[in-house]
Amino acid sequence: MQELLPTAYYHVVFTLPHEWNSLIMGNRKELFKLLFDAASETLLNYGNNPAFLGAMPGITMVLHTWSQDLSFHPHVHCIVSGGGMDKQTSKWIPAKRTKGNFIFPVNGMRKMFKAIFLKKIRKLKSLQVKGINLQELIDETGKKTWNVFAKAPFGSPAAVVEYLGRYTHKIAITRHRILQVKEHTVRFSYKDYADGSKVKEMELSKLEFLRRFEQQILSRGFVKIRHYGYLQNRNKRHRINTVRASLELEAMKPVVKIPVAIRMLVSYGVDVTQCPCCKQGKLELISSYYPRAEMRNKASPTSGMS
Repeated sequence: MQELLPTAYYHVVFTLPHEWNSLIMGNRKELFKLLFDAASETLLNYGNNPAFLGAMPGITMVLHTWSQDLSFHPHVHCIVSGGGMDKQTSKWIPAKRTKGNFIFPVNGMRKMFKAIFLKKIRKLKSLQVKGINLQELIDETGKKTWNVFAKAPFGSPAAVVEYLGRYTHKIAITRHRILQVKEHTVRFSYKDYADGSKVKEMELSKLEFLRRFEQQILSRGFVKIRHYGYLQNRNKRHRINTVRASLELEAMKPVVKIPVAIRMLVSYGVDVTQCPCCKQGKLELISSYYPRAEMRNKASPTSGMS
């Protein structure tokens, strides 16, 4: 909430054409990163254009790789600030589009996103392209209109936070959508956006269900939530406080770290310090033990629980 500034925030979605799916499967890290890079560069280019903003917007991106029916469907959800920070003076530049339903021209973003992605992919040298003609793929998708979707601005800062809470750690399918699990099949509900967002049901074999779900598991260590513009991680707090000062707002308050045990107790009523056997005694952390550090012949404290 403290990172949100007094401006409108827009929701923009960048989607790669399905023709790229096979290549992405064999080059997930490289092409997911390229998706982030092309989408962020598109938004930053438009933001820096004086005709649309003339400043650096704040951007938060979340990678999703699925559609409602669990098909492989790579896209990034972006939250973009309507105003931005002047790179030279660090002052706040208010949004120029105050009554529009989108932050930048959608058709323009589609063309720029496609051009940046295709330009960058031509420069990648280490792609696994066995059985795929990359040049034909570039030529084929270069003739298509790429999908960039811009929604109306969020109604309030609270709506931005609520949206992020739902989407940042969302998985391919939530429990409530699974309607029935039989010996050999799984039946679940999904929204068919091509048919007016009607809620429908689909039944898959267990193997097919697991195959589709497995496609959505990201590579180990891959960061699916990224920040750009004035929200980029390095020196972010300093930039935001500089902007807040120019707007005569108080500085961001220090982050209070609440212990996991307290968060669990408040949110779920679960006392993780309670002994799981007798339900009476309390587990108390005395110290931590780091075996890898000891293997490197470095001193480490002993551990124990009581």
